[in-house]
Amino acid sequence: MTSLPSLVHLNQIADEYEAILCDVWGVIHNGREVFWEAVDALRRYREVHGPVVLITNAPVPEERVLMSLERVGVPDDCYDAVVTSGDATRAELEKRMPGPVYCIGPDYDDPLYQGLAMEYTTKIEEAAFISCTGLREIPKDQPENYRDELSKLAARELDMLCANPDLVFKYGDELIPSAGALAKIYEELGGRVIRPGKPGAPIYELAYKKLTEILGYKPVSDAILAIGDGPATDARGAVREGLDCLFIGGGIHGAIIEESESFLEDAAQLLANDDADAAYAAPALIW
Repeated sequence: MTSLPSLVHLNQIADEYEAILCDVWGVIHNGREVFWEAVDALRRYREVHGPVVLITNAPVPEERVLMSLERVGVPDDCYDAVVTSGDATRAELEKRMPGPVYCIGPDYDDPLYQGLAMEYTTKIEEAAFISCTGLREIPKDQPENYRDELSKLAARELDMLCANPDLVFKYGDELIPSAGALAKIYEELGGRVIRPGKPGAPIYELAYKKLTEILGYKPVSDAILAIGDGPATDARGAVREGLDCLFIGGGIHGAIIEESESFLEDAAQLLANDDADAAYAAPALIW
């Protein structure tokens, strides 16, 4: 089992880090409400210690995430830059142009493809690869509805680009299946999945590039703190990159893990379930 993380507020460890890579959904907001204690914590960190780069598995370009942050009400003084799984995925799409690509996802994720010289097909037999941004009919759709379709795609041995590796995301109090849930089924069926977002390396390379632009140098791994609520994405990605992770238990797991005497044990078990680890844990991001 994963060793128990330390229970901390950000101010207790802030001096140890030159920069933060912070998740968005589940840590800063839930799609409807801003978590103001988290905003305050990041703002205070920026004032004294260093930059904050938001690192999100949203399957759309950076400018769309900036628009969504403004729409929800997240102030822009709590972060320095944003990197997205969408931007990391666009780089992978460009390598595979002109396709044709077989797309799975809702219409509102179409900005991912804008400006690309890509051919598109709805016919499995014509596809060169798959791009998956999520389920088509959110929130009523379910991953199992896609098993037959995914089985036919897997039989053609097509690579799937999973533009959002998260299994679920939290919208208000509701957990909504994400593209990662379809990728999981695709792998079960023998398909190959490429994940440009967390926990994959491409999105971290984008984040390091932002930090280098801001600071003039790339901090060593020991000087970067990763914050997130996803064991299989945020925590596992941090471990792969050699970064310390502050696991936020009140995000997607908020219904089953609460601030209590058993919080650290519960957090450690959740991390172990996804073969992940974290140096620290907290029910919420608080200064």
